[in-house]
Amino acid sequence: DVYMNKKIKILLTIAVIAMVYSCNKPSNNDWLKTAIDRSGEQLLNAAETFKDSLKNPRTFENGKVKLVGEKDWTSGFFPGSLWYMYELTQNEKFKTEAQHYTSLLDSAQYRTNTHDLGFIIYCSYGNGFRLTADSTYKRIMLNGAKTLMTRYNSKIGLIRSWDFNKDIWQYPVIIDNMMNLEFLFWASKVSGDSTMKAACISHADKTIANHYRPDNSCFHVVDYDTITFMPRLKQTHQGYSDSSSWVRGQAWGLYSYTMMYRETKDEKYLDQAQKIAAFILNHRRLPEDKIPYWDFDAPNIPSEPRDASAAAVIASALLELNSYVPENKTYFTTAETILKNLSSDEYLSAKGENGLFILKHSTGNWPKKSEIDTPLNYADYYFLEALGRYMKVKGLEE
Repeated sequence: DVYMNKKIKILLTIAVIAMVYSCNKPSNNDWLKTAIDRSGEQLLNAAETFKDSLKNPRTFENGKVKLVGEKDWTSGFFPGSLWYMYELTQNEKFKTEAQHYTSLLDSAQYRTNTHDLGFIIYCSYGNGFRLTADSTYKRIMLNGAKTLMTRYNSKIGLIRSWDFNKDIWQYPVIIDNMMNLEFLFWASKVSGDSTMKAACISHADKTIANHYRPDNSCFHVVDYDTITFMPRLKQTHQGYSDSSSWVRGQAWGLYSYTMMYRETKDEKYLDQAQKIAAFILNHRRLPEDKIPYWDFDAPNIPSEPRDASAAAVIASALLELNSYVPENKTYFTTAETILKNLSSDEYLSAKGENGLFILKHSTGNWPKKSEIDTPLNYADYYFLEALGRYMKVKGLEE
Protein backbone atom coordinates (compact mmCIF):
# COMPACT_ATOMS: atom_id res chain seq x y z
CA ASP A 1 0.00 0.00 0.00
CA VAL A 2 2.80 2.39 0.91
CA TYR A 3 4.51 1.56 -2.40
CA MET A 4 1.28 2.12 -4.32
CA ASN A 5 0.66 5.47 -2.59
CA LYS A 6 4.18 6.62 -3.47
CA LYS A 7 3.68 5.54 -7.06
CA ILE A 8 0.35 7.41 -7.29
CA LYS A 9 1.96 10.53 -5.78
CA ILE A 10 4.81 10.38 -8.33
CA LEU A 11 2.37 9.94 -11.22
CA LEU A 12 0.21 12.81 -9.96
CA THR A 13 3.30 15.03 -9.64
CA ILE A 14 4.37 14.18 -13.20
CA ALA A 15 0.85 14.93 -14.45
CA VAL A 16 0.78 18.31 -12.69
CA ILE A 17 4.24 19.23 -14.03
CA ALA A 18 3.16 18.21 -17.55
CA MET A 19 -0.02 20.29 -17.24
CA VAL A 20 1.87 23.35 -16.01
CA TYR A 21 4.45 22.97 -18.79
CA SER A 22 1.79 22.61 -21.45
CA CYS A 23 0.10 25.80 -20.23
CA ASN A 24 3.35 27.76 -20.31
CA LYS A 25 5.08 26.39 -23.38
CA PRO A 26 4.85 28.47 -26.55
CA SER A 27 1.97 27.62 -28.82
CA ASN A 28 2.85 26.30 -32.28
CA ASN A 29 1.09 29.34 -33.68
CA ASP A 30 2.88 32.00 -31.62
CA TRP A 31 4.78 33.05 -34.74
CA LEU A 32 1.46 33.70 -36.49
CA LYS A 33 0.15 35.91 -33.69
CA THR A 34 3.47 37.80 -33.64
CA ALA A 35 3.30 38.31 -37.41
CA ILE A 36 -0.26 39.65 -37.34
CA ASP A 37 0.26 41.84 -34.26
CA ARG A 38 3.48 43.41 -35.54
CA SER A 39 2.09 43.86 -39.04
CA GLY A 40 -0.97 45.60 -37.64
CA GLU A 41 1.12 47.96 -35.51
CA GLN A 42 3.31 48.92 -38.45
CA LEU A 43 0.39 49.43 -40.84
CA LEU A 44 -1.65 51.60 -38.47
CA ASN A 45 1.41 53.66 -37.61
CA ALA A 46 2.19 54.13 -41.31
CA ALA A 47 -1.43 54.96 -42.16
CA GLU A 48 -1.54 57.68 -39.53
CA THR A 49 1.94 59.02 -40.31
CA PHE A 50 1.44 59.43 -44.09
CA LYS A 51 -2.23 60.40 -44.17
CA ASP A 52 -1.68 64.07 -45.00
CA SER A 53 0.62 63.23 -47.91
CA LEU A 54 -2.32 61.85 -49.96
CA LYS A 55 0.09 59.21 -51.26
CA ASN A 56 0.85 55.56 -50.55
CA PRO A 57 4.17 54.38 -49.07
CA ARG A 58 6.23 52.24 -51.47
CA THR A 59 9.64 51.63 -49.85
CA PHE A 60 12.18 52.90 -47.33
CA GLU A 61 15.53 53.64 -48.93
CA ASN A 62 18.54 55.72 -47.87
CA GLY A 63 16.77 56.66 -44.65
CA LYS A 64 13.65 58.02 -46.40
CA VAL A 65 10.18 56.64 -47.05
CA LYS A 66 9.24 56.89 -50.73
CA LEU A 67 5.60 57.90 -51.19
CA VAL A 68 3.82 57.39 -54.52
CA GLY A 69 0.62 58.43 -56.28
CA GLU A 70 -1.70 56.45 -58.55
CA LYS A 71 0.77 56.61 -61.46
CA ASP A 72 3.11 54.22 -59.65
CA TRP A 73 2.59 50.51 -60.32
CA THR A 74 2.87 49.73 -56.59
CA SER A 75 0.26 52.24 -55.38
CA GLY A 76 -2.46 49.65 -54.77
CA PHE A 77 -0.52 47.46 -52.37
CA PHE A 78 -0.60 49.62 -49.23
CA PRO A 79 -4.39 50.05 -49.27
CA GLY A 80 -4.62 46.34 -50.14
CA SER A 81 -2.55 45.50 -47.06
CA LEU A 82 -4.90 47.58 -44.92
CA TRP A 83 -7.88 45.67 -46.33
CA TYR A 84 -6.18 42.34 -45.59
CA MET A 85 -5.43 43.46 -42.04
CA TYR A 86 -9.06 44.49 -41.60
CA GLU A 87 -10.06 41.02 -42.78
CA LEU A 88 -7.58 39.34 -40.41
CA THR A 89 -8.53 41.37 -37.32
CA GLN A 90 -12.01 42.84 -37.94
CA ASN A 91 -10.59 46.05 -36.45
CA GLU A 92 -12.59 48.95 -37.90
CA LYS A 93 -9.53 51.24 -37.78
CA PHE A 94 -8.01 49.28 -40.64
CA LYS A 95 -11.20 49.58 -42.67
CA THR A 96 -11.28 53.36 -42.19
CA GLU A 97 -7.64 53.73 -43.24
CA ALA A 98 -8.11 51.32 -46.16
CA GLN A 99 -11.01 53.39 -47.45
CA HIS A 100 -8.94 56.58 -47.29
CA TYR A 101 -5.85 55.18 -49.05
CA THR A 102 -7.94 53.35 -51.65
CA SER A 103 -9.79 56.56 -52.55
CA LEU A 104 -6.48 58.18 -53.54
CA LEU A 105 -6.34 55.92 -56.61
CA ASP A 106 -9.67 56.85 -58.25
CA SER A 107 -8.12 58.39 -61.37
CA ALA A 108 -6.18 55.19 -62.17
CA GLN A 109 -9.37 53.71 -63.68
CA TYR A 110 -8.79 55.84 -66.81
CA ARG A 111 -5.05 55.26 -67.25
CA THR A 112 -4.43 53.72 -70.67
CA ASN A 113 -0.63 54.01 -70.46
CA THR A 114 -0.03 51.11 -68.07
CA HIS A 115 -0.69 47.39 -67.88
CA ASP A 116 -0.45 47.49 -64.07
CA LEU A 117 -4.12 48.26 -63.40
CA GLY A 118 -4.55 44.83 -61.83
CA PHE A 119 -1.96 45.66 -59.21
CA ILE A 120 -3.20 49.23 -58.76
CA ILE A 121 -6.97 48.65 -58.79
CA TYR A 122 -7.66 44.99 -58.02
CA CYS A 123 -5.39 44.83 -54.96
CA SER A 124 -7.03 47.95 -53.48
CA TYR A 125 -10.61 48.35 -54.76
CA GLY A 126 -10.88 44.61 -55.38
CA ASN A 127 -10.28 43.71 -51.75
CA GLY A 128 -12.41 46.66 -50.67
CA PHE A 129 -15.33 45.50 -52.81
CA ARG A 130 -14.92 41.90 -51.66
CA LEU A 131 -15.14 43.00 -48.01
CA THR A 132 -17.72 45.82 -48.21
CA ALA A 133 -19.71 45.35 -51.46
CA ASP A 134 -19.33 49.12 -52.02
CA SER A 135 -20.95 49.79 -55.42
CA THR A 136 -18.58 52.72 -56.07
CA TYR A 137 -15.64 50.31 -55.93
CA LYS A 138 -17.39 48.01 -58.39
CA ARG A 139 -17.93 50.84 -60.87
CA ILE A 140 -14.30 51.98 -60.66
CA MET A 141 -13.10 48.41 -61.16
CA LEU A 142 -15.26 47.83 -64.22
CA ASN A 143 -14.03 51.10 -65.74
CA GLY A 144 -10.45 50.09 -64.97
CA ALA A 145 -10.88 46.69 -66.61
CA LYS A 146 -12.25 48.31 -69.78
CA THR A 147 -9.27 50.65 -69.75
CA LEU A 148 -6.84 47.76 -69.36
CA MET A 149 -8.42 46.02 -72.36
CA THR A 150 -7.31 48.94 -74.57
CA ARG A 151 -3.80 47.48 -74.24
CA TYR A 152 -4.88 44.12 -75.66
CA ASN A 153 -4.01 43.48 -79.31
CA SER A 154 -6.18 40.65 -80.62
CA LYS A 155 -3.83 39.94 -83.55
CA ILE A 156 -0.85 39.42 -81.27
CA GLY A 157 -3.13 37.91 -78.62
CA LEU A 158 -1.40 39.63 -75.70
CA ILE A 159 -1.72 42.67 -73.44
CA ARG A 160 1.12 45.11 -74.05
CA SER A 161 3.24 45.73 -70.96
CA TRP A 162 5.43 48.79 -71.44
CA ASP A 163 5.49 51.88 -73.66
CA PHE A 164 9.12 52.91 -73.07
CA ASN A 165 12.32 51.76 -74.87
CA LYS A 166 10.56 52.13 -78.23
CA ASP A 167 13.93 52.11 -79.97
CA ILE A 168 14.48 48.56 -78.63
CA TRP A 169 11.03 46.99 -78.27
CA GLN A 170 8.02 46.87 -80.60
CA TYR A 171 5.48 45.12 -78.33
CA PRO A 172 7.06 44.09 -75.01
CA VAL A 173 5.29 41.65 -72.69
CA ILE A 174 6.69 40.93 -69.23
CA ILE A 175 5.93 37.91 -67.05
CA ASP A 176 4.57 40.28 -64.37
CA ASN A 177 1.69 41.09 -66.74
CA MET A 178 0.18 37.66 -66.00
CA MET A 179 -0.77 39.03 -62.58
CA ASN A 180 -3.26 41.47 -64.15
CA LEU A 181 -5.39 38.69 -65.60
CA GLU A 182 -7.16 37.98 -62.31
CA PHE A 183 -8.64 41.48 -62.50
CA LEU A 184 -9.96 40.86 -66.03
CA PHE A 185 -11.46 37.48 -65.03
CA TRP A 186 -13.36 39.23 -62.25
CA ALA A 187 -14.61 41.94 -64.62
CA SER A 188 -15.61 39.39 -67.25
CA LYS A 189 -17.77 37.53 -64.73
CA VAL A 190 -19.36 40.65 -63.25
CA SER A 191 -19.98 42.46 -66.56
CA GLY A 192 -20.73 39.43 -68.72
CA ASP A 193 -18.09 40.59 -71.22
CA SER A 194 -16.58 37.34 -72.50
CA THR A 195 -13.91 39.13 -74.56
CA MET A 196 -12.01 39.80 -71.32
CA LYS A 197 -11.89 36.11 -70.43
CA ALA A 198 -10.84 35.25 -73.98
CA ALA A 199 -8.03 37.81 -73.75
CA CYS A 200 -6.82 36.27 -70.47
CA ILE A 201 -6.71 32.78 -71.98
CA SER A 202 -4.89 33.97 -75.10
CA HIS A 203 -2.38 35.93 -73.04
CA ALA A 204 -1.72 33.00 -70.69
CA ASP A 205 -1.33 30.49 -73.55
CA LYS A 206 1.09 32.65 -75.51
CA THR A 207 3.08 33.30 -72.35
CA ILE A 208 3.48 29.54 -71.77
CA ALA A 209 4.55 29.13 -75.39
CA ASN A 210 7.05 32.00 -75.54
CA HIS A 211 8.20 32.96 -72.03
CA TYR A 212 8.99 29.50 -70.70
CA ARG A 213 12.20 27.56 -71.25
CA PRO A 214 12.55 23.75 -71.34
CA ASP A 215 13.49 23.71 -67.62
CA ASN A 216 10.25 25.60 -66.77
CA SER A 217 12.02 28.82 -65.82
CA CYS A 218 10.89 31.96 -67.63
CA PHE A 219 12.29 34.99 -69.39
CA HIS A 220 11.35 38.38 -67.97
CA VAL A 221 10.59 40.24 -71.23
CA VAL A 222 9.46 38.85 -74.58
CA ASP A 223 9.18 41.43 -77.35
CA TYR A 224 6.82 40.70 -80.26
CA ASP A 225 7.06 41.80 -83.86
CA THR A 226 4.03 43.97 -84.70
CA ILE A 227 3.93 42.70 -88.31
CA THR A 228 4.59 38.96 -87.94
CA PHE A 229 3.20 38.81 -84.35
CA MET A 230 6.09 36.48 -83.46
CA PRO A 231 8.65 36.84 -80.63
CA ARG A 232 11.69 38.84 -81.76
CA LEU A 233 13.62 39.35 -78.48
CA LYS A 234 13.77 37.45 -75.18
CA GLN A 235 15.46 39.49 -72.47
CA THR A 236 15.57 40.65 -68.89
CA HIS A 237 14.98 44.09 -67.44
CA GLN A 238 15.29 43.37 -63.72
CA GLY A 239 17.14 40.06 -63.67
CA TYR A 240 20.86 39.31 -63.74
CA SER A 241 21.02 38.42 -67.45
CA ASP A 242 18.76 37.57 -70.39
CA SER A 243 19.28 33.85 -69.74
CA SER A 244 18.99 34.01 -65.94
CA SER A 245 16.01 33.19 -63.75
CA TRP A 246 14.95 36.41 -62.05
CA VAL A 247 13.27 35.04 -58.97
CA ARG A 248 10.28 37.36 -58.67
CA GLY A 249 9.44 36.60 -62.30
CA GLN A 250 9.34 32.90 -61.43
CA ALA A 251 7.08 33.79 -58.47
CA TRP A 252 4.69 35.83 -60.65
CA GLY A 253 4.37 32.89 -63.01
CA LEU A 254 3.66 30.38 -60.24
CA TYR A 255 0.99 32.62 -58.73
CA SER A 256 -0.63 33.43 -62.08
CA TYR A 257 -0.92 29.91 -63.49
CA THR A 258 -2.37 28.70 -60.19
CA MET A 259 -4.93 31.50 -60.54
CA MET A 260 -5.55 30.55 -64.20
CA TYR A 261 -6.49 27.04 -63.08
CA ARG A 262 -8.87 28.45 -60.45
CA GLU A 263 -10.61 30.64 -63.05
CA THR A 264 -10.81 28.12 -65.92
CA LYS A 265 -10.38 24.65 -64.37
CA ASP A 266 -8.23 23.88 -67.43
CA GLU A 267 -5.71 21.19 -66.41
CA LYS A 268 -2.95 22.66 -68.60
CA TYR A 269 -2.68 25.62 -66.23
CA LEU A 270 -2.48 23.37 -63.18
CA ASP A 271 0.22 21.42 -64.97
CA GLN A 272 2.12 24.64 -65.75
CA ALA A 273 1.85 25.82 -62.14
CA GLN A 274 3.25 22.52 -60.88
CA LYS A 275 6.12 22.64 -63.36
CA ILE A 276 7.03 26.15 -62.19
CA ALA A 277 6.73 25.06 -58.55
CA ALA A 278 9.09 22.15 -59.22
CA PHE A 279 11.63 24.48 -60.84
CA ILE A 280 11.58 26.82 -57.83
CA LEU A 281 11.37 24.28 -55.01
CA ASN A 282 13.96 21.87 -56.41
CA HIS A 283 16.46 24.55 -57.38
CA ARG A 284 19.90 23.87 -55.94
CA ARG A 285 20.25 27.57 -55.16
CA LEU A 286 17.08 27.87 -53.10
CA PRO A 287 18.37 28.41 -49.56
CA GLU A 288 17.37 26.19 -46.65
CA ASP A 289 15.08 28.90 -45.21
CA LYS A 290 13.31 29.07 -48.61
CA ILE A 291 13.75 32.86 -48.87
CA PRO A 292 15.32 33.06 -52.35
CA TYR A 293 18.16 35.23 -53.57
CA TRP A 294 16.98 37.92 -56.00
CA ASP A 295 18.04 35.86 -59.07
CA PHE A 296 18.75 32.12 -59.12
CA ASP A 297 21.74 32.82 -61.39
CA ALA A 298 23.20 35.82 -59.54
CA PRO A 299 26.97 35.23 -59.50
CA ASN A 300 27.84 35.77 -55.83
CA ILE A 301 25.37 33.51 -54.03
CA PRO A 302 25.36 33.18 -50.98
CA SER A 303 26.51 36.82 -50.75
CA GLU A 304 23.68 38.13 -52.97
CA PRO A 305 20.65 40.02 -51.60
CA ARG A 306 17.52 38.03 -50.77
CA ASP A 307 14.06 38.89 -52.06
CA ALA A 308 11.42 38.62 -49.36
CA SER A 309 8.82 39.91 -51.85
CA ALA A 310 9.35 36.87 -54.09
CA ALA A 311 9.21 34.60 -51.05
CA ALA A 312 5.86 36.08 -49.99
CA VAL A 313 4.39 35.68 -53.49
CA ILE A 314 5.66 32.07 -53.64
CA ALA A 315 4.17 31.26 -50.22
CA SER A 316 0.78 32.68 -51.16
CA ALA A 317 0.78 30.84 -54.49
CA LEU A 318 1.81 27.53 -52.91
CA LEU A 319 -1.01 27.73 -50.39
CA GLU A 320 -3.54 28.04 -53.20
CA LEU A 321 -1.80 25.35 -55.27
CA ASN A 322 -1.94 23.09 -52.21
CA SER A 323 -5.75 23.30 -52.29
CA TYR A 324 -5.77 21.84 -55.83
CA VAL A 325 -3.06 19.22 -55.27
CA PRO A 326 -3.39 18.31 -51.56
CA GLU A 327 -1.47 15.06 -52.09
CA ASN A 328 1.72 17.07 -52.70
CA LYS A 329 2.61 17.95 -49.11
CA THR A 330 5.66 19.97 -50.21
CA TYR A 331 3.52 22.92 -51.27
CA PHE A 332 2.05 23.46 -47.82
CA THR A 333 5.20 22.66 -45.83
CA THR A 334 7.32 25.01 -47.97
CA ALA A 335 4.77 27.82 -47.66
CA GLU A 336 4.68 27.31 -43.90
CA THR A 337 8.49 27.37 -43.70
CA ILE A 338 8.60 30.61 -45.69
CA LEU A 339 5.95 32.27 -43.51
CA LYS A 340 7.62 31.20 -40.27
CA ASN A 341 10.97 32.54 -41.49
CA LEU A 342 9.44 35.81 -42.72
CA SER A 343 7.85 36.10 -39.27
CA SER A 344 11.22 35.81 -37.52
CA ASP A 345 13.21 38.82 -36.29
CA GLU A 346 15.48 38.41 -39.31
CA TYR A 347 12.70 39.54 -41.67
CA LEU A 348 9.83 40.93 -39.58
CA SER A 349 10.27 44.56 -38.55
CA ALA A 350 10.22 45.57 -34.91
CA LYS A 351 7.74 48.25 -33.90
CA GLY A 352 8.50 51.61 -35.51
CA GLU A 353 11.52 50.52 -37.56
CA ASN A 354 12.12 49.89 -41.26
CA GLY A 355 10.16 52.98 -42.38
CA LEU A 356 7.02 51.43 -40.82
CA PHE A 357 6.97 48.60 -43.39
CA ILE A 358 6.38 45.01 -42.31
CA LEU A 359 9.11 42.95 -43.99
CA LYS A 360 12.82 43.59 -44.44
CA HIS A 361 15.22 42.33 -47.15
CA SER A 362 13.45 42.63 -50.48
CA THR A 363 15.06 43.46 -53.83
CA GLY A 364 13.32 45.73 -56.33
CA ASN A 365 15.56 46.34 -59.35
CA TRP A 366 19.12 45.10 -58.91
CA PRO A 367 20.47 46.12 -62.36
CA LYS A 368 19.38 49.71 -61.68
CA LYS A 369 20.75 49.56 -58.11
CA SER A 370 17.25 50.47 -56.93
CA GLU A 371 15.50 49.17 -53.81
CA ILE A 372 18.16 46.63 -52.88
CA ASP A 373 17.78 45.07 -49.42
CA THR A 374 14.85 47.37 -48.62
CA PRO A 375 11.22 46.89 -47.62
CA LEU A 376 8.67 46.88 -50.46
CA ASN A 377 4.92 47.42 -50.14
CA TYR A 378 4.16 44.41 -52.34
CA ALA A 379 6.23 42.13 -50.10
CA ASP A 380 3.97 43.20 -47.22
CA TYR A 381 0.82 42.73 -49.30
CA TYR A 382 1.53 39.15 -50.39
CA PHE A 383 2.82 38.28 -46.92
CA LEU A 384 -0.53 39.29 -45.39
CA GLU A 385 -2.44 37.51 -48.16
CA ALA A 386 -0.40 34.37 -47.47
CA LEU A 387 -1.05 34.61 -43.71
CA GLY A 388 -4.79 34.77 -44.42
CA ARG A 389 -4.60 31.79 -46.76
CA TYR A 390 -2.54 29.86 -44.21
CA MET A 391 -5.14 30.48 -41.50
CA LYS A 392 -7.89 29.19 -43.78
CA VAL A 393 -5.95 26.00 -44.50
CA LYS A 394 -5.35 25.48 -40.78
CA GLY A 395 -8.93 26.39 -39.83
CA LEU A 396 -7.74 29.33 -37.73
CA GLU A 397 -10.00 32.10 -39.04
CA GLU A 398 -11.70 34.28 -36.48
